[in-house]
Amino acid sequence: MSMALTLTVNGETHQVLAEPHRTLLDVLRADLGLTGTKENCLEAECGVCTVLLDGLAVNACIVLAAQCRGRSIVTIEGLAAPGEMHALQQAFIDQGAVQCGYCIPGMILSAKAYLEENPEPTETEVREALAGNLCRCTGYQKIADAVMSAARAMRS
Repeated sequence: MSMALTLTVNGETHQVLAEPHRTLLDVLRADLGLTGTKENCLEAECGVCTVLLDGLAVNACIVLAAQCRGRSIVTIEGLAAPGEMHALQQAFIDQGAVQCGYCIPGMILSAKAYLEENPEPTETEVREALAGNLCRCTGYQKIADAVMSAARAMRS
């Protein structure tokens, strides 16, 4: 049996019908067309489905959509104003941290949540903060460089 859900995603209110077992990941991708949130392991092991839920990085593959009523959800599509890039997005481009791009939305949103907590991290702290996000292309150095660069830009 479907239930009516009101979700606030990227600052906009959306009405969706969803069965109680449907995940936030499924609703974001299938119902709202927000495909920047990627689907991969479906077990909260890889981080590609990371979104911000009330400012905290969560794996959308294990959060039920019904749990998100009355909460704020931010996907990669809503990180910056339309036509603009967030400092993290720009830093990932500038530092060459984007290769295939599959992990990047989750990496950026995890980094965003972390930098809100710790605006002056060390590289070691950045690496630890992103440990739940897997990348098979970059070797992580450019990703760490990008987050460090964005942290400096966000402080200025």
